[in-house]
Amino acid sequence: MSSYNWNWAVLVSQPYLGWLLDGLATTVMLALSAWMIALVVGTLIGLARTLPNPILRGLATAYVDLFRNIPVLVQMFLWFFVLPEVVPPEMGHWLKRDLPYPEFFSAVMCLGLYAASRVAEQVRSGITSVPPGLSAAARASGLSVAQTYRYILLPLGFRIIVPPLTSEFLGIFKNTSIALTIGVMEITAESRQIESYTFQGYEAFAAATALYLSISLVLLFLTRRLEARARIPGWISRGNG
Repeated sequence: MSSYNWNWAVLVSQPYLGWLLDGLATTVMLALSAWMIALVVGTLIGLARTLPNPILRGLATAYVDLFRNIPVLVQMFLWFFVLPEVVPPEMGHWLKRDLPYPEFFSAVMCLGLYAASRVAEQVRSGITSVPPGLSAAARASGLSVAQTYRYILLPLGFRIIVPPLTSEFLGIFKNTSIALTIGVMEITAESRQIESYTFQGYEAFAAATALYLSISLVLLFLTRRLEARARIPGWISRGNG
């Protein structure tokens, strides 16, 4: 370390600064796109796990068990390398050649559907945490099952699970670094490229660390405010939180 030639100026010179900013933009776009998929699919799967229909519950449980028990890195490789080879040839050619930025698409689908399995468990937990007396009162008032979910279970359930959902959102940002394995030029990949061109590895990865930390701190600040607004007064004290 005593002979290492430190050069922090490399991080603010071109093209390396541009690479870092491009990596930051890619990371943010990748995480937000994956989170939208995770939230929509995870909500539907979590909802299905609480329905009285045993077939829907079984399919939803199978989805959660499948995606949660396969390492996300393996899923990334399956989406990018295996899926185009097992689908019909026309679709496989489209996935590999005609689809713009196939690496980005594969990473979004992988991270989104993987996180959806975790969101589904949180949604299921939130719905089942609502006291059953509220559902019984809703049904006694003439509400259908769909109306009970719409007006009672889902609004209360989502307010209960805001803290774990925000943690999952942060987890997606950190998992975006796995996308470098299939060629997505996010923050970590751009830092490796800077290290390869300049041999300033400490500076490059220090910059990546600072960017990830900055994103996490900003998200943490925003999510803490969201949690405070969504908290149900007295819920934990009654033993239902």
